[in-house]
Amino acid sequence: MNKVKIFSIALLAFGFSSYAQEIELAKKAIDAEQYEKAKSILKSAIKVKPDNGKIAFLLGNVYLQQSQQDSAKMFFQKGLTLKENANFNYIGLGQIDLNNGNAAAAQFNFDQSTKDIKKKDIEQFVYIGKALTNAEKPDYKKAVVNLSKAKIVNPNDAQTLMALGDAYYADKNQNEAYKAYSNAFDADPTLIRAKMQLGVLLKGAKAFAEAKSAFDGVVATSPNFGPVYRELAETYFQWGTNDKPKYTEYTAKALAYYEKYMSLTDYSLASRFRHAEFLIVAKDYVALEKEANEMKKLDKVNPRILRYLGYASYENGKSDEAIKVLTDYIANPANKVIGRDYLYLGLAQLKNATPAPATPEAKPVINDALFQTAVTNLRKAVDLDKPMANDLNDIGKKYFDQKLYKYAAAIYEVATTNPNSKNYLYDNFYLGYALYFENSDKEASKMDIVALKKADKAFDNVSIASPTTQDAYIYRARVNSLLDKDPIAQQQMAKSYEEYIKVVTAKGDAEVAKPANKTKFVEAYQNLALHNKKDKVKATEYVTKALAIEPTNADLLNMQKALK
Repeated sequence: MNKVKIFSIALLAFGFSSYAQEIELAKKAIDAEQYEKAKSILKSAIKVKPDNGKIAFLLGNVYLQQSQQDSAKMFFQKGLTLKENANFNYIGLGQIDLNNGNAAAAQFNFDQSTKDIKKKDIEQFVYIGKALTNAEKPDYKKAVVNLSKAKIVNPNDAQTLMALGDAYYADKNQNEAYKAYSNAFDADPTLIRAKMQLGVLLKGAKAFAEAKSAFDGVVATSPNFGPVYRELAETYFQWGTNDKPKYTEYTAKALAYYEKYMSLTDYSLASRFRHAEFLIVAKDYVALEKEANEMKKLDKVNPRILRYLGYASYENGKSDEAIKVLTDYIANPANKVIGRDYLYLGLAQLKNATPAPATPEAKPVINDALFQTAVTNLRKAVDLDKPMANDLNDIGKKYFDQKLYKYAAAIYEVATTNPNSKNYLYDNFYLGYALYFENSDKEASKMDIVALKKADKAFDNVSIASPTTQDAYIYRARVNSLLDKDPIAQQQMAKSYEEYIKVVTAKGDAEVAKPANKTKFVEAYQNLALHNKKDKVKATEYVTKALAIEPTNADLLNMQKALK
């Protein structure tokens, strides 16, 4: 009997030891972003310890990290019914509440998780801190508050320090993040992610060479730690973006490192999604289409795959397919639609609305209805995400270069709705240009007065943003000269010509002497003379200045005679 009792105790101790080892292996797999491996380990652990709620919580957390909220919730709810450590599952439900924007319900669940814990228990506070950091609608400062409670109890707990680093990093407190990550790695040198995050901080500061060196140090000690290769990929891509001569070389390296990252994780749907996002940033659309089709094999119903297929299809010249999949994606009210979804849908529709002309010198025959639908979607894109306006500049220029001024103006009008766009000045200039050229050769009765007033405003925006851009004044004057029945427009015409003369003169004699500017000076003086024809002295002064530049100009000589 004693032998049996001793054997049973030993077996029980072995079970606890095995369980603890399995949990640590699962945590390391999660850190390495090997989520399928982590799930497999935790599912095995549940079979050994079916009453342990903490295993259910950890498993639910993996599903949360893979954006599978329904599966996560199922494990959390099941975990609440188990005998041991059930309270951890309130934390998982709290994060789901945060994701859904219900902070009050989240706090209630967090409070439930810590209600009966002992004074020296810190894990609940650590996981609450992680939940507050990782939620779709995070609260980083509250995360720090909860993690600080754990740190007071155990200042050297590596997981607490690691989580603090993540919260500080997300809250853009780089100094505190650096301290926390450094202390976490000192507390536990096997915590590779803490060491890696020190390189991430350098990457964020655009210290790319130093970041690469830090990541190389991680590779040297842990060559199979997948996430470090993703960080190397992102470092090289950002480095190339900031160092244009190296862009092609560094982008190629970035893509190779990302493939290495994928090979060391588990090619799960979650890692494929992250890979797809990187391929969009790196503009490797052939690889993106391939990746999207691979994801489709894993999950035929996941709607985000349609997004990637839509983007890749457009970039790879398959506009019909792009329109179909993006229309289907946007039409589903359950999907979270972003500005880029509307942007790509609009671009694909523009492509179909503007078929290539029969000959290089001919203008394309544009499908007006489809073009307007495309513009509506581009406007939705910019309304949802203002930086989408940056992508419209080249599109508008293509129409402008083909002298399709009305269509160019429609694109530029959307682009100029973002005053913070990097192309704001340029877009306003070309909006004004396009609207002016669309109307300048028409009879007065056929001119679009509303469009000309928009052109006036566009050139005004340019001169406000860049007061020394002289052509904004000359073109604003020309736009208002077309509105010859509008006294206010005529006053603005005169003012703009005067501003043009003033701005060019201020730049010095060399600028004034340029042939193009001399011609525009004559235009300005002549129109100012006509505008002031009732004031013979003033009109004569302008004609005299113009004749000083072009003494044989017949129109000016006739005006001079008429003024005597």
